[in-house]
Amino acid sequence: MKEMEESREIRIFDFDQIPSASEFASQIESKNIPAVFKGSIKHWKAFSKWNPSEGGLDYLQERVGSSVVEVMLSRTAPVFYGDIRRHERVPLPFSTFIGYCKEHKKKMDSCVEPERHLQVGSETEEPCLLPGDVASQQIYLAQVPVMNNENEERVQLESLKEDIQKFTFIFLCPSFAQSAQPAFLETKIIASINLWMNNAQAKSSTHYDPHHNLLCIVAGCKQVALWPPSACPMLYPMPIYGEASNHSSITLESPDFSMYPRAECSREYSQKVILHAGDALFIPEGWFHQIDSDDITIGVNFWWQSNIMSCLSEHMDAYYLRRIIRRLADREVNQILDKASAGTKRLKRHTCELLNNEEPGQFLMSMVKAIIYITQPSIAFSYVLVELKIGNLQIRIMPVGNYGDRTDKILTDQTNHGLDQSHERQDLQGKEPQHRSLLHDLQPCSLQALHKLVSLVHDHVNVSDLGQPVVSTSTSNSDLNVKDKYGKIMTTKLFCFEDDPVAKILWTLEAHAFQEVSFAMAQNFPRTLEALILHMLSPVGAEVLTRKFDEMDQQTSEEDRNKFYEIFYGAFDDQFAAMDAILNGKESFALQVMLWSC
Repeated sequence: MKEMEESREIRIFDFDQIPSASEFASQIESKNIPAVFKGSIKHWKAFSKWNPSEGGLDYLQERVGSSVVEVMLSRTAPVFYGDIRRHERVPLPFSTFIGYCKEHKKKMDSCVEPERHLQVGSETEEPCLLPGDVASQQIYLAQVPVMNNENEERVQLESLKEDIQKFTFIFLCPSFAQSAQPAFLETKIIASINLWMNNAQAKSSTHYDPHHNLLCIVAGCKQVALWPPSACPMLYPMPIYGEASNHSSITLESPDFSMYPRAECSREYSQKVILHAGDALFIPEGWFHQIDSDDITIGVNFWWQSNIMSCLSEHMDAYYLRRIIRRLADREVNQILDKASAGTKRLKRHTCELLNNEEPGQFLMSMVKAIIYITQPSIAFSYVLVELKIGNLQIRIMPVGNYGDRTDKILTDQTNHGLDQSHERQDLQGKEPQHRSLLHDLQPCSLQALHKLVSLVHDHVNVSDLGQPVVSTSTSNSDLNVKDKYGKIMTTKLFCFEDDPVAKILWTLEAHAFQEVSFAMAQNFPRTLEALILHMLSPVGAEVLTRKFDEMDQQTSEEDRNKFYEIFYGAFDDQFAAMDAILNGKESFALQVMLWSC
């Protein structure tokens, strides 16, 4: 949650003046934060020559009208999705597209609805190469190369570079050898410069670029919504092995929040900027963006590789990949549990207030009704005396016979004399675990948590399940061993904190209370603890349990830690099976979180 809160606090830079190359590199690019440069390209020749209101369409037709460009054809216009399954790339004479723009502008100027469809073979300025019955609004000049250092053969509008050559950013290109030395990106090597032009309103799908991007508006207006890379889980990018892995799976027209539930929160982490003619926007690599373009908008963008990507050595890729995936997974786990903390803390506070105000007899009687010894049917045990005492109420629970008889003898006796074994609460540090954890010494919140845990096991675990021995497995087995072995008694939402009562109970406990409850279960209800760990612990429950272990470890000495784990795991017939169940569940949760993160 901390990382996402920080994402909310990231604010886009806004400049009225263009920074120097050193300022841009140290204050903007290195921080990977978007920046708007107001009026920064108004001195371009293109700014005046390409303006549709000043004869710019005629100028462009004269300069490059004979060129054949590759345009994007979308049946979902005005939305243009980057996924190649949802659009076509088709060749079109540039002059034909200019004709569409002129027609649209004429209709706009006369407030008449533009002609919706153009038939193949209709009278236009150039033969139309589009397939079938196509609306002019379904055409978008997207990423048409003006310069491309990586593939010079793809360059279709090279002659237009002269109109942007004097711009301060443009020195970036080695092919622009005749241009003046720039002051902005003079240390960068531009990968490509592209023209973006639409004749009608258009929307891009939400996506990120693998390069740094400088988007310049020559004519018209664009609204850009931006999300930091940390918002990736909320935008559901397409599979990383696919052709459109940098695009969101969420449709813009009618998002399905039942399929993409986290997307409902995505707007909280977005920022919007409106770019007018003459403005430029720096979009760092990895930042998701979605762009709405007005009618007849012309843009030029520059892509260059970031310093981070330039410095990565291929032989280190696998290592960094593992580090980054682990870091993403850890962050996602923290966000899930931190988000849950707010609700559970309120619940804990409310519960403790109720316990402090409740008659001790009422609470303990409900506690007694839920407590039951769970053991193997074949193993008989002798009488065990457990004493509960709060105030004047003393309760003796005396289990009798074996578990197959499910027989408990409960004797309640109110008396003014009690066990003189209570002691003041001490900090965990230096507190030695007692040989027998007396239930009447538990704090009210600890007693309540114990009550709930024992009740859950009693209500959800069948005797037949306990009769099946659980054999420890090698840690080399699948991460989903816990699900495979115990899936029949786990809830369907194995990874959802809100739906896991065990995880919620454990998460509310402070370190000392967690130690109290763990001791009480291990020493007084060992079969209940065994059933809880081996038959009820879900992946998210295992994650919470190990985190509580870590919290407790930080507040206890090494000697006390060793004694605690000796008692805790000593409650199990097979200690290795218990460890396997906890570790396999934790790893299963981490695997699912990793899939969410990526």
